[in-house]
Formats: sequence, structure tokens, C-alpha cells
Amino acid sequence: MGAFAGLLRAAGYEVTGSDQAVYPPMSEMLAAWGIPILTPYAPANLDVATPDLVVIGNVIRRVNPEATEVQARRLPQTSFPAALGSFFLRDRHSIVVAGTHGKTTVSALLAHVLHVADLEPSFLVGGVARNAGANFRLGKGPHFVVEGDEYDTAYFDKGPKFLHYRPRTAILTSVEFDHADAYRDLAHYESAFARFVGLIPRDGCLAVCASYRNALALARGCPGRVVTYGGVVAADYTARGLTLGPDGACFEVVERGRSLGVASLPIGGAHNVENALGVVAAGRALDLGFDEIEQGLATFAGVRRRQEVRGTAAGVAVVDDFAHHPTAVRETIAAIRTRFPGRRLWAVFEPRSNTSRRRLHQADYARALAGADRVSLKVPEPHDKVPETERLDVPALVDALRASGVPASAELEVEGLVREVVADARAGDVLLVMSNGAFGGFLERTLAALAPSPRATAEA
Repeated sequence: MGAFAGLLRAAGYEVTGSDQAVYPPMSEMLAAWGIPILTPYAPANLDVATPDLVVIGNVIRRVNPEATEVQARRLPQTSFPAALGSFFLRDRHSIVVAGTHGKTTVSALLAHVLHVADLEPSFLVGGVARNAGANFRLGKGPHFVVEGDEYDTAYFDKGPKFLHYRPRTAILTSVEFDHADAYRDLAHYESAFARFVGLIPRDGCLAVCASYRNALALARGCPGRVVTYGGVVAADYTARGLTLGPDGACFEVVERGRSLGVASLPIGGAHNVENALGVVAAGRALDLGFDEIEQGLATFAGVRRRQEVRGTAAGVAVVDDFAHHPTAVRETIAAIRTRFPGRRLWAVFEPRSNTSRRRLHQADYARALAGADRVSLKVPEPHDKVPETERLDVPALVDALRASGVPASAELEVEGLVREVVADARAGDVLLVMSNGAFGGFLERTLAALAPSPRATAEA
């Protein structure tokens, strides 16, 4: 919502906002954009500048005092996805990246490729693209890249956000069950993607990852052209001669059996090579030459909180990552191993999302985390959306990891995790911190505790 407010301001609209509380860095960014924020939610906020339109985010519930007042005053209202579709996507070539995994990275990478090709794209993604220093840009070109989220739209529209995004070109990265608070099961979850691919027009194109059979099956419902990509499976776009190392990946791109050339990617992991192939497939559908695509891939700086080295203290490299689904956890651990070969990898994981708090992926988490040399877990706080009988069994997960030979532990409090790391970490370790939230400041507190003196050095 903050990024969308910035996008509206960049387009020339007068924008104000309300929130329960606002913190850096978003508070600082909103101030820099000239967007005043009122806190907390209150009916009187609507008197400060009577709005022509109220855009309501999906965290707002019907009982919110300000939302209730909007209804009472009969002010025009809409959701963020519907507003994005109406204000920005209606007259542009909308490129939507959807899927369970990799949406933010693929969206940011594709936007960067189009930018390097001098096409001046607009974009809105769910993380800060390091090349742009922001998670949105309003460009002059015809293309708009948007991260297509399958989560619900608003309290008055429980359909997925991406149904509002008018896709003409799309990338479907993966489909695995997620958002257990919004979807009953995998079939219900897949039904959202089936509706999404059905929106692509006959003159549009869908690039789908061939590594996920159910994604391929869903792609059959696309009215437009379908192209496939995959790292190690048969597809229209594949990688050959892949090497992974501290500087990222290098691989030959093969288009329907014909070599296009060699590409380099500064971000690590086989999963990001597959993400890059999805960008190649979409870029070729948009008539980009391989040399233009290759330049974009080679200069991509990544996304904040995706394998981001946040600092080094007492010889311990601390890496921040958004991973929370077991597949993402597994692939991130594998990527960090190639980036820091020969070093002890200590994974610290907070099961925070509504899906990760559940036992749905109990065994999958044990297998995914077993790729680390040591594992520490944060015991989730009780959550009213997850009944006690359905919650992730953290002690059982610890036992499973120990049985596989991986030292593992769990803590109720963040402070306990900090003490554990400070007591046992040694120079040369890589601490991989995985959470889709703030994790109670664990990362910052650990860096400070490891090196309260100037030994802590920030890294970009």
C-alpha cells in the first residue's frame, strides 16, 4: 500500500493515508514523497482532506472504524488491486508475474531487463529492487511489470489480487499449496491460478515453469500462446553448462534446442537460474534480443531481503532472506552453500506465515532444513487463525533434524536465539536468517551482540 501511494503521487494525485502506526523505512519514504500519514485509524481522519476515492488494503476489516465511516458517508471506495488495474494497467501492456515462489525476484529482474533495454517500463513489486532503490517506478514506456499476488483483495472482495491486473504477458513460476488461511486445499489454490491464466488474451503469452506439472496443466487453459522454461527439464528455454559459485551463476541459454549465448547472473542458486529463464522466455515474447536480455541479467543487483548480506560481525556473515515455504527454504540454503563454499551454515528460521505455522509441511521442513549444518527455530506465537491441533510441531521438527544428524534447537523468545548464536557462533560461519517478517529484530540484535564494537561492518 505504501508503494502504491508513492505510485499515485508520482502520477500527480494528491494522496493521504491512515495506519495504526508507521515505522521506518516506510515512514521516511512516505515523507520523502510528500504523503502525509494519519495515525491511528479514526473517522476524523476523513475530515483532514475529504477524499474523492478511498483505497482500502486487504489488512483492513469491516469493523475498522475508518472503513466503517467510509461506508456511513458513502464515500467511493475500491481495493488496491482494482485501483492499480484501473489507474495504471488499463492502457498499458500489463506483464504479471504469478506463482507460489520467486514472484518478487522475477518481477524485479524483468523490470530491470526492460529498463536496460531502454523501454522505460513501470513496475510495482513486493520488495525493494536494489537497482532502482525502490519497489515501484512510473516509467514512460508502454510496459508495466507487476507482481501478481494470489492472496485476497479486500474485506469486500475475497478473490485473488491478480484477477485485477489485466495480464497480456505473464510468467507462472510455480504452484505449490500456500496461504492456508485463504485456501482450503491445493485444488482450491490451483483454481485461483486457473482463473488467472484464463485472463490472458489470444494475442498474449504465458511463460510457465515446466518443473511444476500442475503449473503446466493449468497453462492449458490459457487462450494465448504458451512457452515453457526450466532448469533441468525439457522445455522451450533451458540452461546448459551451469556453474554456480560465490559470484553467482553462469550458463548457456538454449531456445528450442538452439543456443542463444552465455548468460551470467550475479545472484546465486539454481532456482534463480530458473527464474532468469522465465525472464528470458517473457523477454523473447516481447521481441527483445538476447544481447539486451543478457545485459539486464548480468547487471541485476537483486532484491532486498533475498539472500541479502546484512553485515559481518566477529567473522560471522549474516544473511537475510524472506524464505518461509519449505521449497523456498530448501533452495535458499542450497544457494547460500554455493555462495559461501566450505563455510559452516547456520540456519535460523521463524515459521511466521499462516501456512508455515501449520503442520501441513511438517516433514517437508525437516527435509528442507537438513541442508544446513545447524538449525535454530523460533517457536511461533499462538495465533487465533491456527487451531492448536493444527500447529507446526516444533519439538518434533527439532527431533527429526537431530535424527538426521543436524544439531537443532528451538527457543520461545528472540532473545534466547540471540544468546545461543552469540555463545556458539565462530569466525567463518554464515548465519542464514529466514523470516517473512521483522523477526522481532533478531538480525539487528544479533549483529550488535556479536560485535558491539566497530568489528561489525555493514555490507551493501
